[in-house]
Amino acid sequence: MRTGPAEPAAERGYVPLLLLASSATFLAVLDVTIVNLAIPDLHKDFQDSAVADLSWVITVYATLFAALLAPAGRLADVIGRRSLFTAGIAVFTAMSLACALAPNIPVLLTARALQGAGAAAMIPAALAIVLMDTPPERRRAAIGKWSAASAFAAAVGPSIGGVLVDTLGWRSLFLINVPFGLLLLLRAHIIPRAARPEGSRLPDPIGTILLGAGIGLLGLGISKGGDWGWGGAATLSCLAVGAAAMAITLLRSRTHSAPAVETGLWRSRTFALANLSVFFYGACLYAWLLVGVLYVTSVWHWSELKAGLAVTPGAVAATLVALYSGRIQTRYGPRTVVVAGAIVLAGTGFFLAFTLPDQPRFLTYWLPTGILAGAGMGAITTGTSTAAALSVSPPRFAAATGLNQTARQVGGAFGIATLATLLSRASADASDYGHVLLFCSIVTVLSGLAGLGLVIKAPPAAPQGQPARGSTSGAAQTAEAKPTTL
Repeated sequence: MRTGPAEPAAERGYVPLLLLASSATFLAVLDVTIVNLAIPDLHKDFQDSAVADLSWVITVYATLFAALLAPAGRLADVIGRRSLFTAGIAVFTAMSLACALAPNIPVLLTARALQGAGAAAMIPAALAIVLMDTPPERRRAAIGKWSAASAFAAAVGPSIGGVLVDTLGWRSLFLINVPFGLLLLLRAHIIPRAARPEGSRLPDPIGTILLGAGIGLLGLGISKGGDWGWGGAATLSCLAVGAAAMAITLLRSRTHSAPAVETGLWRSRTFALANLSVFFYGACLYAWLLVGVLYVTSVWHWSELKAGLAVTPGAVAATLVALYSGRIQTRYGPRTVVVAGAIVLAGTGFFLAFTLPDQPRFLTYWLPTGILAGAGMGAITTGTSTAAALSVSPPRFAAATGLNQTARQVGGAFGIATLATLLSRASADASDYGHVLLFCSIVTVLSGLAGLGLVIKAPPAAPQGQPARGSTSGAAQTAEAKPTTL
């Protein structure tokens, strides 16, 4: 095994690494929403399965994705971002192919769950690549670009899914991942091999299992509570056991030498508030993306293809604003970006909640409000990601990212559950969809209030001739502890 610190990525250029990490993030987040419109087409092929059972194709991916983000973040800090990134891409790609070829629902659900596990490994490893292998003065702008990929994927998922399902069928939703996944695998060799101190240990295995199970059960109980009944035994069991598992994990992590959750991260006020802000934002985001498609297909009677294309302008706006927000927060900080985004998104939501028309009005109503909503989403995505990542030291970037993305996914499950409850009537009208948008607006206000505390202090100036604190790569920072190369 080769020893010594890796060559700084900044000397070779960080742009290819940023593109690689952003592309992987796009694929992982895209598959959270791309399948939303595929249930009717799935039912045509698997007519013996109830529609409620087919919805597990969405739920099982989101559950495993949320459950394993935090453990994956800890793992990336130990085994190295390159190793975890490569493993995640390999699993995600292989399971995408398995989903596309699935002969029955059990095989599809198993492959979909493993695909979610692979995606969970990709996210914290990807952002760790962005942060560790980008010059410090360019990190906030780099997070803006990475967040743009995430925002665009989440927003454009329904439109891509609608086009693919309408033209090629549901199997194309998974098959399209394969060539891109293989391309990312071929390019993974450009990621520097990170060094770590000798004696570093894998996270507490018992705590890691309990953490994944706890988040997974909580997400599952919230996601399926509307179907199972909030007072039903299955829902209450998932919520109770999930909460107990999480509590045990946190108690173990306070005293364990290699904790599953770095509870010390929450001692940072900025990091804790970033988690709270992104939880409420996730509740808005996933409910908003789904309610829009449901509204135009149910009330305006648009096709899935037309509905998918209708959300594309908002996705483009989210991407452009996320890119520009990276520059704004370099000067004004993430607080300004998150609060401004929350004002725009909540204001748009309140307007929509009380004005939804029964008849189609795309150019004068849907298009402008969709662009405003997308702009707000792009800003909040970038600001919360930046605040969470840069409020901790570089060696803890991946762990911080994992916890922050977990908060967003659990918030998303809460948002979808609220949507399902509010739209439980068989004949929902425009006012019912307005209630969902009102909920989205309220939780966005809460996200913005938490965002008021997102202040990142600049590192102290270093003596002349010495690098600023936190400005070295992860490999350089750990080189003094006899690093070994991963």
